[in-house]
Amino acid sequence: MHRIFKLNVAIVFVLLMFVNLVCVGLGMGVPFFCILFGFPVGWYFAMREIVSSTAASSALERLFSRAMLIALFTFVVMAVLWGPTLKMLFDPQADLENFGIPMILYQPTASFLGWTVLMVFISPALQLAASIFAAYVTLMFGWSGKELR
Repeated sequence: MHRIFKLNVAIVFVLLMFVNLVCVGLGMGVPFFCILFGFPVGWYFAMREIVSSTAASSALERLFSRAMLIALFTFVVMAVLWGPTLKMLFDPQADLENFGIPMILYQPTASFLGWTVLMVFISPALQLAASIFAAYVTLMFGWSGKELR
């Protein structure tokens, strides 16, 4: 079981990014599953730190930077997927009402902008928050007698 936590970090990142792409595909461009994927990512990186038994302060720094890299990858994928749709804002013939997004703000333009911001910026931030939360909970309950100050 501990062999899985001692894999090379580069291999782990390639595997996690592939699974992240699969999560984007499962959500058909909506990163709901990417946000949920943040929980096992945080757990995995926290368990890596517990198994390697490093100092708590350096462990927290590495956890944050690794979770940030996965969230940054999600941001790039979402920007590539949803970014080209922004040109519809400048097209007077574009039919924003029937684009297929929910009209959550009652105006097509406002809803379109809100949806794009949600997909590109807020979803990766939520994935980062999920990763950090899962890592913190894992460290809190799994760090064998070490203090996290």
